Amino acid sequence: MFNITLRDFISVFIPIFVAVDVVGTIPLFIALVDGQAKKQRRKIVIDSVTTASLIAVLFLFIGKGLLGVIGITIPDFQIAGGALIFIISVRLLLPGAKKSLNFDKNDKFLGIFPLGTPLITGPAVLTTALMMIDIYGVKLTLLSIILNMLIVWYVLARAEDILHVMGQTGVRAVSKIMYILLAAIGVMMIRRGIMGVFL
Repeated sequence: MFNITLRDFISVFIPIFVAVDVVGTIPLFIALVDGQAKKQRRKIVIDSVTTASLIAVLFLFIGKGLLGVIGITIPDFQIAGGALIFIISVRLLLPGAKKSLNFDKNDKFLGIFPLGTPLITGPAVLTTALMMIDIYGVKLTLLSIILNMLIVWYVLARAEDILHVMGQTGVRAVSKIMYILLAAIGVMMIRRGIMGVFL
């Protein structure tokens, strides 16, 4: 049985949702699929969500084992991972961070790279997921990843409608808030890691 409390679920779901930042991906997604046929857009959405999900779930089950093989403890990873998440979030807060990436719009693997990874499932998502496993366990983390990927699928499938409602300014504002929250999550992970080393 899961024995999941609402508080635990929210504690896992929100950090992963923030790390994914699907709202911030909308403008870049629209720019990349601009001019594509409807059928091709659907394929790109499916490819991106499938790729992102597979990478996240695979890392969920082998990530901790890999760390053990090379002698990295959970507190070590919490400190390094927290620092990485903090740095990534600060960089993404800078103007034009995602726009500075150059991609070929005609690439048939566009859904796999850059959308599936690193834009949907990147270092921030992988690090956050691994931290959530250590705190809340695999089942709850896996459930949160699956639900987040379903949200990603829906948002990208309706990206133009969402952008029309929110506008570029609204999307940017929400995205900036997500990055600030992500930076705070990074600090929390560093704090937990330091406590794990010394306590």
